[in-house]
Amino acid sequence: MLALKYILMLVAVLSIAVTLIMMGYHLWLVIQFRRKLVRGLDGATPLEPGRLEPRPLRWRFFVGMTAIGCVSLFIANSIVVVASGMGGVRVSQTRGTLPGTLYSGVHFVTPLVEQLQTFDLRDKLFTTGMVEDGAKVSVTSRPDSLDVQSKEGLNMGLAITVRYRLDPRRLDYIQLHLPQPVESEIVPPAVASAWRELAPNYTVREIFSTRREEVRQRAAAVITKKLSGDGVIVEEVMLRNIQLPPEYAKGLEDLLLKEQQDDRLTVQTDIQQKEVRIAELEAEAEAARKVKQAEGDAKARVMEAKGEADAMQFTLPLKEKQIEQSRLEAQARKEATIKNAEAEGEAKIIDSKAEFQRRNLLADAEANRIRVTAAADAERMQGEAKLLNQAPLLINKIIAERLSDKIQVMMVPGDGKFFFANDVFKGLGANASVKEDVNPQAEGSHGHSR
Repeated sequence: MLALKYILMLVAVLSIAVTLIMMGYHLWLVIQFRRKLVRGLDGATPLEPGRLEPRPLRWRFFVGMTAIGCVSLFIANSIVVVASGMGGVRVSQTRGTLPGTLYSGVHFVTPLVEQLQTFDLRDKLFTTGMVEDGAKVSVTSRPDSLDVQSKEGLNMGLAITVRYRLDPRRLDYIQLHLPQPVESEIVPPAVASAWRELAPNYTVREIFSTRREEVRQRAAAVITKKLSGDGVIVEEVMLRNIQLPPEYAKGLEDLLLKEQQDDRLTVQTDIQQKEVRIAELEAEAEAARKVKQAEGDAKARVMEAKGEADAMQFTLPLKEKQIEQSRLEAQARKEATIKNAEAEGEAKIIDSKAEFQRRNLLADAEANRIRVTAAADAERMQGEAKLLNQAPLLINKIIAERLSDKIQVMMVPGDGKFFFANDVFKGLGANASVKEDVNPQAEGSHGHSR
């Protein structure tokens, strides 16, 4: 469609140009004819027959060419093109601004009556203060910061950026009612008014740090409300920087340094407390480990003692069975002897049988008692000897336990060379060995008496 517009404009220009050239040429011929006619009448130059009149003017051709050019130009002027990212409204010479928005593309208007007014629909930036380099969005900026007054009456400079765009549905309203251009006539006063109305409600410290985001959000709400009524859509309001008063900035810097020092001391204190806590936990862990180790050792000892007790439970019945067997054997031999004595001379021993049996029974009972006692003592002494051979330090432990009510600490050399009870235990060991030697002899004599 755009190529058709250019072709029609070219046709119109060529048509009008050809018509003018041909009309000029014909007029030149008429002038030349009149000059020659005047010279012929004066007799200076004879007139040639057939050349007294100029060629007739072709009015139809001229009118046709002019009509083609005008129609082409008329059609070309009725075609308008709205560029990408732009929007337009039709402004009539008779009816004013017409409703509706013409978006990007080709549109038709009434030539000589309507004209197209275009607006940029892309995002724009209104910026105060310094602008960052490399911005590719259209920017309307002020070189200076926006000066506002805080609650304390101090002046501060704000570097703000407002990103906005025109509402494409209200371009007719913008063209009809608002001063042009909107970017410089409407947006800057509305933004400055909103910030200057809002800043006196806050202190410098609140605007700078504690309530900065709240101030920005409230300012964005006020700016959006003000500009939305004029067909301007606010996308974002950014508070980029705040220029504090010199005296306040100096005091704030000192305050921040003190706060940093306080934070540093707080962190150091926390670290020291954590180190103390770590040391306490390590000590508690070490104590718990020692307790667990002691409990494990005690349990091991208990298990060993329990094993020894179980072994004794199996050993004692075996010894009792052996003693019972010996008693039965002795009784069998006694009965055999009695029977033999009865066979040899029943008449001789009838009178002394009762006494003899009584003495034998008493002897047997006494022999059995002595034998059981001796066997138990021998077994106990052997067990104690084996235990002392395996753990010599038990002697020290036994002596320490018996003397625990008189002394509190006893230190004994590991080899036991100078321990005062060595001679005593040596004597006990000798007695035990003597008893072991005597016990077989007693058994032999007893058997002989039987």
